[in-house]
Amino acid sequence: MLRIFDFLFSVIGLVIGFPVFVVLIIIGLFDTGSPIFIQERVGRNKKAFKLIKFRTMSVDTASVASHLASSASITKFGGILRKTKLDELPQLWNVFKGEMSLVGPRPNLYNQEELIAERESRGVYGVRPGITGLAQINEIDMSTPKLLAETDAAMLHNLTLKTYFYYIFATVVGKGSGDRVKY
Repeated sequence: MLRIFDFLFSVIGLVIGFPVFVVLIIIGLFDTGSPIFIQERVGRNKKAFKLIKFRTMSVDTASVASHLASSASITKFGGILRKTKLDELPQLWNVFKGEMSLVGPRPNLYNQEELIAERESRGVYGVRPGITGLAQINEIDMSTPKLLAETDAAMLHNLTLKTYFYYIFATVVGKGSGDRVKY
């Protein structure tokens, strides 16, 4: 049933958000010259998929988890996108395609071995990764792999239609700050 909501909300978001996408792409072209960021991530059943986001860091930034990146890598426009969470909008395409859900554990990189082991031991990879969830609204990021995996597992164990909508609502109204960047 949640997949139906994911599909419907992603279609609505992509259609209604299209003018916003165009504006952000144009501004992003002036900011970095390459406004779209695509990166391979770990998906459901540990299958690789290409995550799509608006670029918030300079093009030459190393491909590491956000908490390991330097704050100097974030562009001025990228800072605005991160603060407003608009950098996540292109992931609606990943949701539409069935690679992600609106709610689920954030997809990690393949080089985050400790997090992969923690999540695998808790069965977290049995579901689609999500744009938001319990960890995100509680500001738990990938810098604490065990806590993140425990939080993801707890969220999945207790996920209902009510909590699904709560996580989305809490994210839209600004709860949580997303992945931290080391300062």
